[in-house]
Amino acid sequence: MTLSIIGAGFGRTGTLSLKLALEQLGFGPCYHMHEVFTQAGHAQRWRDAFHSGAADWDALLQGYRAAVDWPSAHFWRQLAGHYPAARVILTVRDRDAWYESISSTLFPAQRRPLPAQDDPHYAQLVMPRELILQGTFGQVEDKAHVLSVYDDHNAAVQAQIAPPRLLVYDVNDGWGPLCAFLGVPVPGAPFPRSNTQQAFLDRLAAPGV
Repeated sequence: MTLSIIGAGFGRTGTLSLKLALEQLGFGPCYHMHEVFTQAGHAQRWRDAFHSGAADWDALLQGYRAAVDWPSAHFWRQLAGHYPAARVILTVRDRDAWYESISSTLFPAQRRPLPAQDDPHYAQLVMPRELILQGTFGQVEDKAHVLSVYDDHNAAVQAQIAPPRLLVYDVNDGWGPLCAFLGVPVPGAPFPRSNTQQAFLDRLAAPGV
């Protein structure tokens, strides 16, 4: 099994819903940030990739047919080059709605105090901070700056990955565009909706998270 779908969209653009949809369509398992917290050693391997700019992608993503969300979306260029036959899905949403979502979920989550470096969960908690806050946005207090990073990212993906390899996709459009892009029938089940803003906040507030 090799990676056949690369999700290039930033977090909070419906990436978990896309993961569930891809798996329902037979393009799973699909790697997502959630995997970092269930796969031993993966957080440190992503940290190493962030600092070096490279990784053994086949080993890191072994057993996965797709990868969406951070951290893999940060490396969309490397992955698109390493897997030239893989198709790329750029999830997008209304930019102001995206900003409102990320500024009330992911950004506050990355500002929480970190445990000691010898804590077994240290790498899992510091990796998103390094990659998202430092490596992607630089600073997140200025809405105009954050939106500029979002716009520049989306433009870069569309400039480098041309149709028919690329699908620019809003999950609110449901199965139709996704299934047409992948060449599969539309399922009879509803399109999955997951990881709403409130669900993220509820999970963040749970003990031990």
